[in-house]
Amino acid sequence: MNKTRNTLHETIRAQSVELLNKHLAAAIDLHAQTKQAHWNVRGPNFIAIHELFDRVSEQVETYSDMLAERAGGLGGVAQGTVQVATQNSFLVPYDLGLADENQHVFAVAGSLAAFGQSVREASTKCASFGDADTADLFTEMSRGIDQQLWFVESHVAPSA
Repeated sequence: MNKTRNTLHETIRAQSVELLNKHLAAAIDLHAQTKQAHWNVRGPNFIAIHELFDRVSEQVETYSDMLAERAGGLGGVAQGTVQVATQNSFLVPYDLGLADENQHVFAVAGSLAAFGQSVREASTKCASFGDADTADLFTEMSRGIDQQLWFVESHVAPSA
């Protein structure tokens, strides 16, 4: 940990930085997954889904930045390289063979849901060890990911 005048105890800051870096790896992966879908989606609703995936990827990239900057602000080091993300992401690897819009919607929705679940758990964990601000950051991300998931899942026809 780097020296900082942040008044949270170093143990708390270290725990938060660990969680932040875990989610930074997954956010970098999620961003790449949504760009993969954006570049490769095909189907009758191509333009709507293509543009949706681009907006989702932009939002996820914003979360990557928020995670990295919070880790730095706590005196930690943001571990944001592609190599680290590949090693540490908890998301299911994206199937590079997908082309059909429904397959992409399903895959992206699954990754968004997994990421959303994990940030909710991280919020609870940060609150439990005394870092309310990082917990709040994870809560904000959870709300945003839930919204992105809703947008993506809205491209699936309701079942009767």
